[in-house]
Amino acid sequence: MRIKKILVTGANGQLGWELTQLAASYSMYEFIFADRSMFDLSKPELFESLIQQWSPQAIINTAAYTAVDKAEAEQDVASLINSTAVAELARIAGKNDILFITFSTDYVFNGNATSPYLTDTIIDPINFYGSTKAQGEGLALAVNPNTIIIRTSWVFSSHGNNFVKTMIRLMKERDSLNVVSDQIGRPTYAKDLAIATIKIINEVSGGKKISGVYHYANKGVTSWFEFAQQIKKNAGLNCEVHPINTTQFPTPAKRPGYSVLDTLKIETEINIDIPSWEASLLACQKMLG
Repeated sequence: MRIKKILVTGANGQLGWELTQLAASYSMYEFIFADRSMFDLSKPELFESLIQQWSPQAIINTAAYTAVDKAEAEQDVASLINSTAVAELARIAGKNDILFITFSTDYVFNGNATSPYLTDTIIDPINFYGSTKAQGEGLALAVNPNTIIIRTSWVFSSHGNNFVKTMIRLMKERDSLNVVSDQIGRPTYAKDLAIATIKIINEVSGGKKISGVYHYANKGVTSWFEFAQQIKKNAGLNCEVHPINTTQFPTPAKRPGYSVLDTLKIETEINIDIPSWEASLLACQKMLG
């Protein structure tokens, strides 16, 4: 499959934005970066005509409904964007022989594991957001078995709203902060994930057959509390950070206690070298200045 033109949805999100920053380094591709005003995932009835108009050979769907707590109340819209729209994109891509890459989450798992989740571990989401992403995965693969799904976790970037930027802001405003210490996972720098995504497109464009579910997260396992401590250290801030349990910080949506993704499949099959979360966090914070 020769890929020349790539449609990227969700161009103003963390991952979409990182792809816009990389585009100049991949001049062999013509990118169409579509934000919500150009390609609204809540209007799947418009997809087919837009995709025909742009005629890409690959679609990278970075758009999603990601407000985990709000999803508990806004179930219809969360389902529409994360399930229905993803299935429709997969269907159109399959029908027109377009490479389709979409992204999912560690939240498709229940968080009760004690060893990293494999790509074929049984999914069992514990909140509505996770269930919409799980349903989106299943529907996309059902209508288009060539779909590529990349599950990721704890995404951060120098762009958009995320844990890193929130922590820096709060640490500058307050003398002390409480951060959950009993949720364990692997942070993901959206820039690294963007690079890995383009690597997959390069491989497919070069003739390699790639489909199904992959996991991508930066190397190393941490807690939100330890993550916050590292952010504080990198930023040279004096705010005191205190560990608390999940029970002390109730949220509308339940969070999995253990969210560690096993990334061996993407590392070996696509030959991707994944940086440590600490190195990538430092790189991201340098971008923030």
